[in-house]
Amino acid sequence: MTTSTMAESIAQRDQQLIADALKIRYTPFVHSHGDGANLFDVDGKRYIDFGGAWSAAGLGYSNQRVKDAISAQLDRTTCNILISGLHEPAVDLAERLIALAPGDFEKKVWFGLAGSDASEAAQRMILRATGKPRIVSFIGSWHGTTDAGMALSAHPSLLSGGGAHVTKIPYPNPYRDPFGGDGENLTDRCLDYLEKFLFTTICPPDQVAAIFVEAVQADGGDIVPPDDFLPKLRALCDRHDILLVLDEIKVGLGRTGEWFAFQHGGIAADMILLGKSLGGGLPLSAIIGRREILDVASGFALFTMVGNATSCAAGLAVIEEIERLELVARAGVAGQRMLQGLTDALGEFDFVGDVRGKGLILGVELVEDRVSKKPETTLPAKIVYRAWQNGLIVYYAGNWGNALEFTPPLVIGDEQIDDGIDILRRSFDDVLNGAVSDEEIAAFAGW
Repeated sequence: MTTSTMAESIAQRDQQLIADALKIRYTPFVHSHGDGANLFDVDGKRYIDFGGAWSAAGLGYSNQRVKDAISAQLDRTTCNILISGLHEPAVDLAERLIALAPGDFEKKVWFGLAGSDASEAAQRMILRATGKPRIVSFIGSWHGTTDAGMALSAHPSLLSGGGAHVTKIPYPNPYRDPFGGDGENLTDRCLDYLEKFLFTTICPPDQVAAIFVEAVQADGGDIVPPDDFLPKLRALCDRHDILLVLDEIKVGLGRTGEWFAFQHGGIAADMILLGKSLGGGLPLSAIIGRREILDVASGFALFTMVGNATSCAAGLAVIEEIERLELVARAGVAGQRMLQGLTDALGEFDFVGDVRGKGLILGVELVEDRVSKKPETTLPAKIVYRAWQNGLIVYYAGNWGNALEFTPPLVIGDEQIDDGIDILRRSFDDVLNGAVSDEEIAAFAGW
């Protein structure tokens, strides 16, 4: 069997055997292995990775110290779970996470398997501990794909829309002012809508247990809010005795140039949700939060495999590697290079409406024209597909599926950034010249 036939065979078997319900596919890329910010397919072709497995591959795909930590734990035992036993890797990791989290109050850590279960567990514990029936979240948010996570979210691709206990408010998007203005005083208008209208009508503040928010709204289009947003949101929560929950599942652990993205706002969170890159490629999520919430009741939020020792050992190695390689500072510097490079390379295209980012989470929003800002929804799939053909992995997201998203591994080098942007620019030109047909991308609907 030739390698090309092998790729085709795997793709065919995937289509026959793997449920579409778990897929968001953009290309027929068949991942074989990876090294840092490089990926390789089963044919041996190398790709620069600007997607980072949706931010899960913070350290790339082959960090030796993470692999050594996993191997050493597996040599001890293949099964060591937390719910009815104790083990050192979980305690060590919890200790490190608590030390990283700002806030002058007593904290504990809850462990799960994915960001979705962290979001669900946080809701469950908060509602029980506070006795309040309501939660507030933001339009465009993505907090998970359990029923409770989808109810909390407000992203068009999550069709549930349920959750009578959740009130959703506009996120302060400087490029798309949700109130139809020019973005001036945007934070005040968003929070005044909550405090001076919703709190006085359908959502009394004394019934609100928590506000869930992303410091950079990732799946909504990689939206960076105004600098005053988080400090003023924190103050609002303090005025009304409401818990502030920061979803750092995608943007935390160094990606924005701080350990946690909300630290750019100089605030502390009552609860922090982590996932994706925390496990170094293994299933692991965490909540760092107030002791009185996480201790609400014994066994109140558990799954059989939570806090397994192998994932916790990997998580501890991830934290240590971020520190050893000084990747928090590196993400800030590399992000500035990438932001400037994308702006310079793509700014001349009339359908590029906005280039934005903080550290190594960036977005390029495509529009039909810069005056109307009407979302351009046909080009993203073709650009992503052509980029893959040219040797670059990148995805698109956003409320309209019109924002190219960039969350590369934190270990990406300057040359890889520059080369990847060159490939992306070439892919733009190729698509405009008709290199990708509608038929080619018909099977890859993405979002």
